[in-house]
Amino acid sequence: MIRQLRPVRSLAVYVFALAPLAAAAFWGGLYVVSKWGFASIPPVTLAFARVAVGAATLLVVVRFAYPTRAFSRWDWLGFFTLGAVVAVSIVTQFLGTDLTTASQGSLITVSTPVFTVLLGVFLLGERLTRRVVVGIGLATIGTLLVLSGQYDLGSITGGTTTGIGMLLLASVTWAAYTVFGKPLIERYSALETATYSATAAVPMLALLVPLELAVLGISPGELTLSVPLALAIAYLGVFGTAVAWYLWYKGLEYVDASVVSVFFFVQPVVGGLLGATFLGESLGPLFLLGGLVMAVGVFLIASTESASTLTAEADGDDPGASSAVGMSD
Repeated sequence: MIRQLRPVRSLAVYVFALAPLAAAAFWGGLYVVSKWGFASIPPVTLAFARVAVGAATLLVVVRFAYPTRAFSRWDWLGFFTLGAVVAVSIVTQFLGTDLTTASQGSLITVSTPVFTVLLGVFLLGERLTRRVVVGIGLATIGTLLVLSGQYDLGSITGGTTTGIGMLLLASVTWAAYTVFGKPLIERYSALETATYSATAAVPMLALLVPLELAVLGISPGELTLSVPLALAIAYLGVFGTAVAWYLWYKGLEYVDASVVSVFFFVQPVVGGLLGATFLGESLGPLFLLGGLVMAVGVFLIASTESASTLTAEADGDDPGASSAVGMSD
């Protein structure tokens, strides 16, 4: 029976190792949706709405999946710390997005995998192989080619130094959220870690909403919720937060943070494809060439690490064994 089930299980492990790829695809449309939403809701308030919807969605799922789970005081402190880190990341991301241009935001996004790799090496002791370095290098070059096909990178103007600083801080804190979540994911699961960190971030963001409205001179009664805006918040909360954060952490159950980080490069490609599909934007040869180079870099890392994961599992070393749920998420 074990021999018959192993190929199916190995395939599942491979798929879960690639889960962050789907998360990055969901994030590809966040810039356009959030930038549009700022016309009706200020950035921090929209960030609160996004995370609140995402946390509520995750809580419903986790209560069905793990109705009797109990955590130690240290684990709750870990979830709270992750919540603080991700709250800073989301706020600075939205504020930076509001203060910069699309080209600036896309370029700075490229720095997130670099920060994640560095933190993974220095804090988790992950091994930085030559293949990973080459793969990240190719993915970076490919992403820059993609962006140069969309924007004039030689004349990036319109944003502010504050906005750029905010986006850099968002990149660093998201890298920290990725790396610091690894121990809790290994002890429990991706679903629980994403759920309780998002839930911890909600009251922190809620405290900032009145401050933002007061600074901007906006009363809560002035904020109106239209159907398109509600759909935008639903997308940001359900798909951009609940589903994407879970998938991002799910990959960490099976591969290193440095490997997961490479999927972040997919975002501008998805954004470009969405722009071409819904906004009629043209995709030039640099976009196609960059997408191909990036894909080679991502495949170089993902194929090697996933193969290593499958080999370890075949030898009896289950990469999901430290998780209390294995693959039941």
